[in-house]
Amino acid sequence: MQLNYFYYLLILFTVGANSQQDSTVVFKKRVLETTEVELLGSYYKQEGVHSAVGGGLGTEELTDATSDIVISVPLNDDDVLTFNAGFSAYTSASSGNINPFFTDGTNMNPTGASRRMYSANRDDDDDYEGSEDGSLPYGSPWIQSTGASNKDVLVSGRLGYSHSSDDRNSVYRAHVSASTEYDYGSFGFGVGYTRLFNEKNSELSFDASAYLDKWKPIYPTELHEYATYGSNFLDSGYFNGVTVYDQNGEANRDYFPINFTEFDAKNRNSYSFSIGFSQILTKKIQASVFVDILYQQGLLSTPYHRIYFADRANYYIGKVRYIPVYDSSQNLGVYRLADDVERLPDTRFKLPVGLRMNWYATDFLILRGYYRFYFDDWGILSHTASVELPLRLSQSFTFSPMYRFYTQSKSDYFAAADRHFSFEQYYTSDYDLSSFDSHQLGCGLTYTDIFQKFKIAHLGLKNIDLRYQHYERNDGLSADIMTLALKFIH
Repeated sequence: MQLNYFYYLLILFTVGANSQQDSTVVFKKRVLETTEVELLGSYYKQEGVHSAVGGGLGTEELTDATSDIVISVPLNDDDVLTFNAGFSAYTSASSGNINPFFTDGTNMNPTGASRRMYSANRDDDDDYEGSEDGSLPYGSPWIQSTGASNKDVLVSGRLGYSHSSDDRNSVYRAHVSASTEYDYGSFGFGVGYTRLFNEKNSELSFDASAYLDKWKPIYPTELHEYATYGSNFLDSGYFNGVTVYDQNGEANRDYFPINFTEFDAKNRNSYSFSIGFSQILTKKIQASVFVDILYQQGLLSTPYHRIYFADRANYYIGKVRYIPVYDSSQNLGVYRLADDVERLPDTRFKLPVGLRMNWYATDFLILRGYYRFYFDDWGILSHTASVELPLRLSQSFTFSPMYRFYTQSKSDYFAAADRHFSFEQYYTSDYDLSSFDSHQLGCGLTYTDIFQKFKIAHLGLKNIDLRYQHYERNDGLSADIMTLALKFIH
């Protein structure tokens, strides 16, 4: 009897303890319920008249096709692993003109750069026939090259991890990434932290990252030959047997790019630290601010961007009849030899400060506004403003028109072709560092399948996002881009 009574007390104590413990358990929703797979694709086409490879002159025609896959996998209730892999394949008339010279020979360019093989007797296009003065090889900054440097493929990968606290008020993040293309490689890593408070109405985030990149420098053909053969380069390698002309179209062997030396440093390291704060102001208004601190160090110049000095004579390879119209698209057969490549400081400090605001005007309309101020120690000041108006057409479809305006001042180191002088320490004719305004107009259409009715294998379609944007810059650059994103859940 006493033994049974002891058992009853033990059972009551155990049940009571378990009941008390269970009463403190809080239901925890998984951060990510199921695996998500996102397929991304884009096509970009660009035209312009200020090629940096051509020293600020020539075609900027470029096409780029990009594809990415992003897979997010919940490891448990709190942890998510994200893997991103992709490639970008482009063709660029500008990059192809690292070696722009046509030739009727059959030997490959000894520099390893692209050499385009064309017959001197082509009769299907008068513009490309051998010239009466026999001036081959020849080229033009206005003609797209077909050499090896005309195209490339960028391959990239990224692995990310995030952990959320039990109360979902803290999120810890980390990532590593890598990418490679023919003349450039990058390795990056970073960490981040987000804290929600004030009943999740306020959010504070911190992110830090580093990218350790390395160039495999490629130089314009004429400068590569000078670096390889020195003072005898006009009698060696690529230039052996090639006639060089002066501004008057006379054969002249005085071309000597004495400013050019190959870059010693090949690394480019970038470091960033970001702070962001988001606040729900009212039931319909949410605002956020961010500050990014960025620092770059290393080879910040692009090794194949040509420079033409005002205080140096002009020298050409090609058909002399095109020298008077060199700066226009009428030039179909002569290319000017570079005086040097761009030289920029080996450090750069950048500071963007931005503001976002979302106003949920109605159940069917959202106003998204954005503004960013930017400055750096290269002398650039810029302002960016954009607005997007997602309009819900139905339970499944949302239409989103958008507009973006951008303006910037020129870098301290920028000048157009023939505006730099050989005694300057730094110089570039890359119009991305010039003063310009740009306008970007576009729209998007999003389809959301709430119940994932459409399935591929075991994946249900969650949404489709299709966007088109047109970009115009007041220096003659224009571009069109189309993007498509498909998201599936397991």
